[in-house]
Amino acid sequence: MPPPAALRGAAPPLLRAGRCGLAALALLAAPMALAAVTDPAEMLRDPAQEERAREIGRELRCMVCQNQSIEDSDADLARDLRRIVREQVAAGRSDAEVMDYLHARYGDFVLLRPPVKPETWLLWGMPVIALGLGTGMILAIRRRRATAPDAALELSAAERARLRAIEDGKGR
Repeated sequence: MPPPAALRGAAPPLLRAGRCGLAALALLAAPMALAAVTDPAEMLRDPAQEERAREIGRELRCMVCQNQSIEDSDADLARDLRRIVREQVAAGRSDAEVMDYLHARYGDFVLLRPPVKPETWLLWGMPVIALGLGTGMILAIRRRRATAPDAALELSAAERARLRAIEDGKGR
């Protein structure tokens, strides 16, 4: 029997809930996407200088967000750092001078790609060390499994006798 005309085309409750959830997610995500847009008041008038400032900003870490550049972050500190970068660029300083200024003021942590030096060797080497340890553990486990005697496959004399009795139909 076909469903009544009023129900034809109506989405099942689970599908309706999924659509509502998706719409709510879109409404919540929209302001976050707009938050990273640079305020026009922050921008430099010269497009070439503005592009330089953005390139520098993409190399600097937001120390509040930690995994975002100051160009991608809407934190107050990131906004202040963007302002400093733009002031330095407008004053005619080179990219290296701006980076050196911020590096001297905030240390290696402000750089998204810290320099390789004795203090940061562990930071740069940790992925290689972790990969090596993981590979070594996998190889050791495989080797141990390959060379381990299969003691469970060997039956004792009593177990063999019991097995023969079961096979002969006497073993209960």
